[in-house]
Amino acid sequence: MKTKNNKELQELVDEQGNKLSPQLTDDVKNYLIDIDGTVTEDVPNEEPERMATCKPFPDALETLNKWYDEGHIITFFTSRTLEHKEVTDKWLDDHGFKHHGVLYGKPRGGNYHWIDNHLVKATRYKGKFTDLITKNLDIEVFED
Repeated sequence: MKTKNNKELQELVDEQGNKLSPQLTDDVKNYLIDIDGTVTEDVPNEEPERMATCKPFPDALETLNKWYDEGHIITFFTSRTLEHKEVTDKWLDDHGFKHHGVLYGKPRGGNYHWIDNHLVKATRYKGKFTDLITKNLDIEVFED
């Protein structure tokens, strides 16, 4: 089975043989990446005129395009609304960001807690894209 981006999905079943939601193979990552403050300057929705003229962070463009070329899925997940779709899509294309899609309307305000039945890895952006490393840290989980 393949995704709409032609990525291979593993079919899964539970103990009774019922189909479960498929998942990507372990070698493909599904990156959800913010735009404002992460791949370019932090432009609020209240100042959309700045969206067309802001410059990409060079390390972000290089890193994300490398991940895309390695076969990972790149999806931008932004608090920009559909009202900003045209300027955002044009900006991404004009600056050469390779990607599979853009999800608009991410809730604003930060302090995100993602709850999902699939593995979720979160990486906080701190001003520069570098190689990802593994660290063991305390996390919040549901009690068994």
